[in-house]
Amino acid sequence: MAKYVAQQTGKNVEDVPYDVLTSPQLKEEFGQATFFTATDGNHGRGVAWAANKLGQKAVVFMPKGSTEYRRKQIENEGATVTIEEFNYDECVRLATKKSKEVPNGVVVQDTAWEGYEEIPNWIMQGYGTMAMETANQLESENCKVPTHVFVQAGVGSLAGAVVGYFTNLYSNATKKPKLVVVEAEAAACLYKGAVADDGNPRIVEGDLETIMAGLACGEPNTVSWDILRNHADVFVSAPDWVARLGMRVGGAPIKGDTPITTGESGAVPLGLVTAIMTMPEYEDLRKELELDASSKVLCFSTEGDTDPERYKNIMWYGEDR
Repeated sequence: MAKYVAQQTGKNVEDVPYDVLTSPQLKEEFGQATFFTATDGNHGRGVAWAANKLGQKAVVFMPKGSTEYRRKQIENEGATVTIEEFNYDECVRLATKKSKEVPNGVVVQDTAWEGYEEIPNWIMQGYGTMAMETANQLESENCKVPTHVFVQAGVGSLAGAVVGYFTNLYSNATKKPKLVVVEAEAAACLYKGAVADDGNPRIVEGDLETIMAGLACGEPNTVSWDILRNHADVFVSAPDWVARLGMRVGGAPIKGDTPITTGESGAVPLGLVTAIMTMPEYEDLRKELELDASSKVLCFSTEGDTDPERYKNIMWYGEDR
Protein backbone atom coordinates (compact mmCIF):
# COMPACT_ATOMS: atom_id res chain seq x y z
CA MET A 1 0.00 0.00 0.00
CA ALA A 2 2.93 2.32 0.71
CA LYS A 3 4.34 1.51 -2.72
CA TYR A 4 0.97 2.28 -4.29
CA VAL A 5 0.72 5.67 -2.55
CA ALA A 6 4.31 6.49 -3.53
CA GLN A 7 3.69 5.45 -7.13
CA GLN A 8 0.55 7.58 -7.40
CA THR A 9 2.37 10.64 -6.08
CA GLY A 10 5.40 10.18 -8.34
CA LYS A 11 7.77 9.12 -5.57
CA ASN A 12 9.97 6.13 -4.81
CA VAL A 13 8.87 4.25 -1.72
CA GLU A 14 12.45 4.54 -0.37
CA ASP A 15 11.93 8.29 -0.25
CA VAL A 16 8.70 8.07 1.76
CA PRO A 17 9.53 6.99 5.34
CA TYR A 18 6.72 6.15 7.73
CA ASP A 19 6.40 9.61 9.24
CA VAL A 20 6.08 11.16 5.77
CA LEU A 21 3.79 8.39 4.52
CA THR A 22 1.34 8.98 7.37
CA SER A 23 1.57 12.77 7.31
CA PRO A 24 -1.38 15.09 6.52
CA GLN A 25 0.68 16.64 3.73
CA LEU A 26 1.06 13.35 1.83
CA LYS A 27 -2.60 12.45 2.38
CA GLU A 28 -3.57 15.79 0.88
CA GLU A 29 -1.30 15.17 -2.10
CA PHE A 30 -2.53 11.58 -2.59
CA GLY A 31 -6.21 12.21 -1.90
CA GLN A 32 -8.86 9.75 -0.71
CA ALA A 33 -8.83 6.11 -1.76
CA THR A 34 -10.70 3.01 -0.65
CA PHE A 35 -8.69 -0.20 -0.35
CA PHE A 36 -10.68 -3.40 -0.92
CA THR A 37 -9.61 -6.90 0.02
CA ALA A 38 -10.82 -10.41 0.80
CA THR A 39 -9.50 -12.28 3.81
CA ASP A 40 -10.11 -14.78 6.57
CA GLY A 41 -8.43 -12.41 8.99
CA ASN A 42 -4.69 -11.81 8.93
CA HIS A 43 -4.29 -10.16 5.53
CA GLY A 44 -7.43 -8.07 5.96
CA ARG A 45 -6.37 -6.89 9.38
CA GLY A 46 -3.06 -5.73 7.88
CA VAL A 47 -4.84 -3.86 5.07
CA ALA A 48 -7.24 -2.26 7.55
CA TRP A 49 -4.40 -1.21 9.88
CA ALA A 50 -2.39 0.31 7.03
CA ALA A 51 -5.41 2.16 5.60
CA ASN A 52 -6.12 3.55 9.06
CA LYS A 53 -2.55 4.83 9.44
CA LEU A 54 -2.67 6.37 5.96
CA GLY A 55 -5.98 8.10 6.67
CA GLN A 56 -7.69 6.02 3.97
CA LYS A 57 -10.76 3.79 3.86
CA ALA A 58 -10.74 -0.01 3.86
CA VAL A 59 -13.50 -2.45 2.89
CA VAL A 60 -12.94 -6.11 3.81
CA PHE A 61 -14.98 -9.13 2.71
CA MET A 62 -14.62 -12.33 4.73
CA PRO A 63 -15.65 -15.77 3.49
CA LYS A 64 -18.34 -18.00 4.89
CA GLY A 65 -17.22 -19.62 8.14
CA SER A 66 -14.99 -16.75 9.26
CA THR A 67 -15.20 -16.16 12.99
CA GLU A 68 -16.84 -13.14 14.56
CA TYR A 69 -13.75 -12.51 16.69
CA ARG A 70 -11.56 -12.09 13.61
CA ARG A 71 -14.18 -9.87 11.95
CA LYS A 72 -14.26 -7.66 15.04
CA GLN A 73 -10.46 -7.36 15.13
CA ILE A 74 -10.49 -6.00 11.57
CA GLU A 75 -13.38 -3.68 12.33
CA ASN A 76 -11.43 -2.33 15.31
CA GLU A 77 -8.83 -1.08 12.80
CA GLY A 78 -11.49 1.17 11.24
CA ALA A 79 -12.51 -0.95 8.25
CA THR A 80 -15.95 -1.78 6.94
CA VAL A 81 -16.16 -5.58 7.31
CA THR A 82 -18.74 -8.18 6.33
CA ILE A 83 -18.82 -11.98 6.48
CA GLU A 84 -20.30 -13.23 3.21
CA GLU A 85 -22.18 -16.43 2.38
CA PHE A 86 -19.60 -17.75 -0.07
CA ASN A 87 -15.97 -18.82 -0.20
CA TYR A 88 -12.73 -16.82 -0.31
CA ASP A 89 -12.37 -16.82 -4.08
CA GLU A 90 -15.86 -15.36 -4.50
CA CYS A 91 -14.92 -12.71 -1.91
CA VAL A 92 -11.92 -11.79 -4.09
CA ARG A 93 -14.26 -11.33 -7.05
CA LEU A 94 -16.61 -9.24 -4.93
CA ALA A 95 -13.76 -7.01 -3.73
CA THR A 96 -12.66 -6.50 -7.34
CA LYS A 97 -16.20 -5.67 -8.47
CA LYS A 98 -16.86 -3.23 -5.63
CA SER A 99 -13.53 -1.48 -6.13
CA LYS A 100 -14.71 -0.43 -9.60
CA GLU A 101 -17.89 1.13 -8.23
CA VAL A 102 -16.26 3.86 -6.13
CA PRO A 103 -13.83 6.67 -6.97
CA ASN A 104 -10.20 5.60 -6.38
CA GLY A 105 -11.04 2.03 -5.42
CA VAL A 106 -7.96 -0.19 -5.12
CA VAL A 107 -7.80 -3.98 -4.70
CA VAL A 108 -5.02 -5.12 -2.35
CA GLN A 109 -4.94 -8.88 -2.80
CA ASP A 110 -2.13 -11.41 -2.55
CA THR A 111 -3.44 -13.48 -5.42
CA ALA A 112 -2.72 -12.65 -9.04
CA TRP A 113 -4.64 -13.15 -12.26
CA GLU A 114 -4.20 -11.92 -15.81
CA GLY A 115 -4.10 -8.13 -15.71
CA TYR A 116 -3.60 -7.97 -11.94
CA GLU A 117 -0.01 -8.78 -11.07
CA GLU A 118 1.78 -5.69 -9.76
CA ILE A 119 0.27 -5.46 -6.27
CA PRO A 120 0.43 -9.25 -5.68
CA ASN A 121 4.11 -9.11 -6.68
CA TRP A 122 4.68 -6.36 -4.11
CA ILE A 123 2.97 -8.49 -1.46
CA MET A 124 5.13 -11.47 -2.37
CA GLN A 125 8.19 -9.23 -1.99
CA GLY A 126 6.92 -8.44 1.50
CA TYR A 127 6.68 -12.15 2.28
CA GLY A 128 10.24 -12.42 1.01
CA THR A 129 11.31 -10.20 3.91
CA MET A 130 10.26 -12.99 6.28
CA ALA A 131 12.34 -15.49 4.32
CA MET A 132 15.34 -13.14 4.39
CA GLU A 133 15.07 -12.60 8.15
CA THR A 134 14.80 -16.37 8.63
CA ALA A 135 17.92 -16.98 6.54
CA ASN A 136 19.81 -14.44 8.64
CA GLN A 137 18.66 -16.17 11.81
CA LEU A 138 19.74 -19.57 10.48
CA GLU A 139 23.18 -18.14 9.69
CA SER A 140 23.50 -16.75 13.21
CA GLU A 141 22.63 -20.21 14.59
CA ASN A 142 25.34 -21.83 12.42
CA CYS A 143 22.80 -23.55 10.21
CA LYS A 144 23.93 -22.27 6.84
CA VAL A 145 21.69 -24.55 4.79
CA PRO A 146 18.68 -26.39 6.25
CA THR A 147 17.99 -29.84 4.85
CA HIS A 148 14.26 -29.17 4.54
CA VAL A 149 11.90 -26.19 4.35
CA PHE A 150 8.19 -26.73 5.02
CA VAL A 151 5.82 -23.90 4.17
CA GLN A 152 2.03 -23.67 3.98
CA ALA A 153 0.02 -22.41 1.03
CA GLY A 154 -3.37 -20.90 0.35
CA VAL A 155 -3.23 -19.12 -3.01
CA GLY A 156 0.51 -19.80 -2.89
CA SER A 157 1.89 -16.26 -2.56
CA LEU A 158 3.72 -16.88 0.72
CA ALA A 159 4.90 -20.30 -0.45
CA GLY A 160 6.06 -18.86 -3.77
CA ALA A 161 8.02 -16.12 -2.02
CA VAL A 162 9.66 -18.57 0.39
CA VAL A 163 10.42 -21.24 -2.22
CA GLY A 164 11.70 -18.63 -4.67
CA TYR A 165 13.90 -16.99 -2.03
CA PHE A 166 15.54 -20.20 -0.79
CA THR A 167 15.92 -21.58 -4.31
CA ASN A 168 17.90 -18.48 -5.22
CA LEU A 169 19.78 -18.26 -1.90
CA TYR A 170 21.02 -21.85 -2.03
CA SER A 171 21.47 -22.11 -5.81
CA ASN A 172 25.19 -22.86 -5.38
CA ALA A 173 24.89 -25.08 -2.30
CA THR A 174 26.42 -28.55 -2.53
CA LYS A 175 23.11 -30.00 -1.38
CA LYS A 176 20.00 -27.87 -1.68
CA PRO A 177 17.17 -28.12 0.88
CA LYS A 178 14.07 -30.08 -0.05
CA LEU A 179 11.21 -27.59 -0.41
CA VAL A 180 7.83 -28.91 0.77
CA VAL A 181 4.53 -27.07 0.22
CA VAL A 182 1.54 -28.11 2.34
CA GLU A 183 -2.09 -27.12 1.82
CA ALA A 184 -5.42 -27.76 3.47
CA GLU A 185 -6.95 -30.88 1.93
CA ALA A 186 -10.25 -29.05 1.32
CA ALA A 187 -8.52 -26.40 -0.82
CA ALA A 188 -5.48 -28.15 -2.27
CA CYS A 189 -5.38 -26.38 -5.65
CA LEU A 190 -1.58 -26.37 -5.92
CA TYR A 191 -1.37 -30.06 -4.99
CA LYS A 192 -3.94 -30.93 -7.67
CA GLY A 193 -1.98 -28.92 -10.23
CA ALA A 194 1.19 -30.79 -9.26
CA VAL A 195 -0.55 -34.17 -9.52
CA ALA A 196 -1.89 -33.30 -12.98
CA ASP A 197 1.71 -32.52 -14.00
CA ASP A 198 0.80 -30.64 -17.17
CA GLY A 199 2.05 -27.23 -16.06
CA ASN A 200 -1.44 -25.79 -15.70
CA PRO A 201 -2.99 -24.66 -12.39
CA ARG A 202 -6.09 -26.30 -10.99
CA ILE A 203 -9.10 -24.78 -9.22
CA VAL A 204 -10.95 -26.24 -6.22
CA GLU A 205 -14.55 -25.10 -5.83
CA GLY A 206 -17.16 -25.32 -3.08
CA ASP A 207 -17.24 -24.10 0.54
CA LEU A 208 -13.58 -25.14 1.16
CA GLU A 209 -14.40 -26.06 4.75
CA THR A 210 -11.29 -26.42 6.91
CA ILE A 211 -10.04 -25.17 10.26
CA MET A 212 -7.08 -23.76 8.29
CA ALA A 213 -9.20 -20.78 7.26
CA GLY A 214 -6.21 -18.73 6.11
CA LEU A 215 -5.40 -21.49 3.61
CA ALA A 216 -8.98 -21.98 2.35
CA CYS A 217 -8.27 -20.69 -1.16
CA GLY A 218 -9.27 -22.68 -4.21
CA GLU A 219 -7.68 -20.60 -7.00
CA PRO A 220 -3.88 -20.26 -7.10
CA ASN A 221 -1.88 -17.09 -7.65
CA THR A 222 -0.74 -17.50 -11.25
CA VAL A 223 2.63 -15.83 -10.57
CA SER A 224 3.52 -17.99 -7.57
CA TRP A 225 2.24 -21.15 -9.31
CA ASP A 226 4.94 -20.62 -11.91
CA ILE A 227 7.59 -20.53 -9.17
CA LEU A 228 6.21 -23.47 -7.22
CA ARG A 229 5.69 -25.87 -10.11
CA ASN A 230 9.30 -25.36 -11.15
CA HIS A 231 11.05 -25.35 -7.78
CA ALA A 232 9.01 -27.08 -5.03
CA ASP A 233 10.07 -30.67 -4.45
CA VAL A 234 6.93 -32.05 -2.82
CA PHE A 235 3.30 -30.90 -2.51
CA VAL A 236 1.19 -32.26 0.35
CA SER A 237 -2.58 -32.12 0.84
CA ALA A 238 -3.16 -32.21 4.62
CA PRO A 239 -6.37 -32.99 6.51
CA ASP A 240 -7.36 -30.79 9.45
CA TRP A 241 -6.00 -33.21 12.05
CA VAL A 242 -2.48 -32.39 10.81
CA ALA A 243 -2.97 -28.73 11.73
CA ARG A 244 -4.39 -29.66 15.14
CA LEU A 245 -1.38 -31.93 15.73
CA GLY A 246 0.97 -29.06 14.89
CA MET A 247 -0.86 -26.72 17.26
CA ARG A 248 -0.56 -29.19 20.13
CA VAL A 249 3.06 -30.15 19.49
CA GLY A 250 3.97 -26.47 19.28
CA GLY A 251 2.07 -25.56 22.43
CA ALA A 252 3.20 -28.57 24.50
CA PRO A 253 6.62 -29.63 23.17
CA ILE A 254 9.19 -32.01 24.63
CA LYS A 255 10.43 -30.81 28.02
CA GLY A 256 13.07 -28.13 27.61
CA ASP A 257 11.82 -26.88 24.24
CA THR A 258 10.21 -23.45 24.01
CA PRO A 259 6.41 -23.63 23.58
CA ILE A 260 5.08 -21.99 20.41
CA THR A 261 1.58 -20.56 20.19
CA THR A 262 0.64 -21.25 16.58
CA GLY A 263 -2.84 -21.02 15.09
CA GLU A 264 -4.59 -23.36 12.69
CA SER A 265 -3.15 -21.98 9.45
CA GLY A 266 0.30 -21.58 10.97
CA ALA A 267 0.64 -25.01 12.53
CA VAL A 268 0.26 -27.34 9.57
CA PRO A 269 3.98 -27.49 8.54
CA LEU A 270 4.98 -28.54 12.07
CA GLY A 271 2.06 -30.97 12.19
CA LEU A 272 3.14 -32.51 8.90
CA VAL A 273 6.75 -32.99 10.04
CA THR A 274 5.52 -34.56 13.28
CA ALA A 275 3.19 -36.94 11.43
CA ILE A 276 5.88 -37.98 8.95
CA MET A 277 8.43 -38.62 11.70
CA THR A 278 6.21 -40.42 14.22
CA MET A 279 3.55 -42.36 12.27
CA PRO A 280 4.53 -45.65 10.60
CA GLU A 281 2.02 -45.18 7.76
CA TYR A 282 4.14 -42.27 6.45
CA GLU A 283 7.42 -44.18 6.36
CA ASP A 284 7.53 -44.05 2.55
CA LEU A 285 7.23 -40.26 2.57
CA ARG A 286 9.88 -40.03 5.30
CA LYS A 287 12.29 -42.02 3.13
CA GLU A 288 11.36 -40.07 0.00
CA LEU A 289 12.15 -36.80 1.81
CA GLU A 290 15.28 -38.27 3.45
CA LEU A 291 14.11 -37.07 6.86
CA ASP A 292 16.09 -38.51 9.75
CA ALA A 293 17.76 -37.63 13.06
CA SER A 294 20.39 -35.51 11.31
CA SER A 295 17.88 -33.34 9.41
CA LYS A 296 17.74 -29.59 10.00
CA VAL A 297 14.12 -28.68 9.33
CA LEU A 298 12.73 -25.18 8.91
CA CYS A 299 8.96 -24.77 9.39
CA PHE A 300 7.08 -21.53 8.86
CA SER A 301 4.20 -20.45 11.05
CA THR A 302 2.01 -17.65 9.74
CA GLU A 303 -0.15 -16.89 12.77
CA GLY A 304 -0.49 -17.19 16.50
CA ASP A 305 -3.83 -17.54 18.29
CA THR A 306 -5.62 -15.07 16.03
CA ASP A 307 -8.89 -16.40 17.46
CA PRO A 308 -8.07 -17.17 21.13
CA GLU A 309 -11.38 -18.95 21.82
CA ARG A 310 -11.00 -21.31 18.88
CA TYR A 311 -7.35 -21.89 19.82
CA LYS A 312 -8.34 -22.82 23.37
CA ASN A 313 -11.13 -25.12 22.21
CA ILE A 314 -8.73 -27.05 19.97
CA MET A 315 -5.86 -27.14 22.46
CA TRP A 316 -7.79 -27.77 25.66
CA TYR A 317 -10.97 -29.56 24.62
CA GLY A 318 -9.96 -31.31 21.41
CA GLU A 319 -12.68 -29.70 19.33
CA ASP A 320 -12.45 -30.12 15.58
CA ARG A 321 -13.54 -26.60 14.68
